[in-house]
Amino acid sequence: MARYNCSSMTEFVLEGLTAQPELQLPLFFLFLVIYGLTGVGNLGMILLISFSSNLQSPMYFFLSNLSFLDLSYSSVVTPKLLTNFTWEQNIISYPGCMTQLFFFCIFAIAECYMLTAMAYDRYVAICKPLLYSVTMWQKVCNVLVAGVYIMATFGAVAHTACMVRLSFCRDNVIHHYFCDILPLLELSCSSTYLNNLLVIFVGGFNMLATTVPITISYAFILTTILLIPSSKGRSKTFSTCASHLMAVGIFYGSIIFMYFKPASSSNMAQEKIASVFYTTIIPMLNPLIYSLRNKDVKKALSKVMKKRYGSLQN
Repeated sequence: MARYNCSSMTEFVLEGLTAQPELQLPLFFLFLVIYGLTGVGNLGMILLISFSSNLQSPMYFFLSNLSFLDLSYSSVVTPKLLTNFTWEQNIISYPGCMTQLFFFCIFAIAECYMLTAMAYDRYVAICKPLLYSVTMWQKVCNVLVAGVYIMATFGAVAHTACMVRLSFCRDNVIHHYFCDILPLLELSCSSTYLNNLLVIFVGGFNMLATTVPITISYAFILTTILLIPSSKGRSKTFSTCASHLMAVGIFYGSIIFMYFKPASSSNMAQEKIASVFYTTIIPMLNPLIYSLRNKDVKKALSKVMKKRYGSLQN
C-alpha cells in the first residue's frame, strides 16, 4: 500500500471483518439479515410504544429512546460494513470517516446514559413506588433524555475535534470495519497524546458516571426485592428490571472488553468481534430482550396483531 503525505490524505480504506473471499458473500447476507431484524425490531418497538395506550409510562418512554439509539448507531456502522463485503476496496472519504466517528460516538455514549436513566427509573418504581408518579413525571423524563444527548454530544465533539487536528501520513488502511477512535490513532503521524488522554479521561468519566449510578440503583433494588416476603412477589418485582439488567450486562461487557484492557493484550480479531457485538448484535437483541420478557409489550403487540389481522379477515 502506498504511503501518503499529510497534505494528500483525503480518503481511507476500511480493512473490513475478513480478507477471506469465500466468507464475503455469506457474511454479507448474515449482516443484511441482522440489520433487517434490527430495523424491524427497533422501529416496531418505537411505533408500538408510541401508539399503544398501555405503554404510556416513563419506562417505555425511555425504552423507545433506547430503540432509537440502537437503530441509529447500527445504521451508522452496518451499511458501510455491508459495502465492504461487495467491493474489493471499501473506500471512505476523510470527511465521511470523521462524520461516521462523530455520530458513532454520539449514539454509543448516549446508549450508556440512556441505560443509566432507565436504571434510575427502575429504582424509583421498585424502591419508592408511592412517589413514582410524582418523581418520574413527563418533564423530569424529558430533562433526563435531554441530558443524555447533551453528554453524548459533548463527548462526540471532544473526540472528533481532537481527531480532526491530527495529521495522517501513514498507510491509509484502517484496520477495522468502521472509523473508530483507536484504529484511527494508529495511522496518525502527529502526537496522539491528547487523544489518548481523552479516551482515558472522557471514556473513564462516562463509564463511572453511568456504571456507578446503575450499580447503586440495582444495589437498592436487590435489597428491596429481598425484603419482599413472598417468593412470587420477589419474582414478579425482579421481572420488571431483569430485561434492563440483561441489556446493561451485555452492552457494558463488550464495551469494557473493547476499550478498557491492557494494550499488551490487544488483538485486532478479538476487537473486531467485540465491536460487531455492540454495534450490530446488541441493537438487534435489545428489542427481543424487552419484548420476550415483558408482559405489557407482548400484550400490546398481541392486541395490535389481533386488530390488524382481525380487520383483514372481516
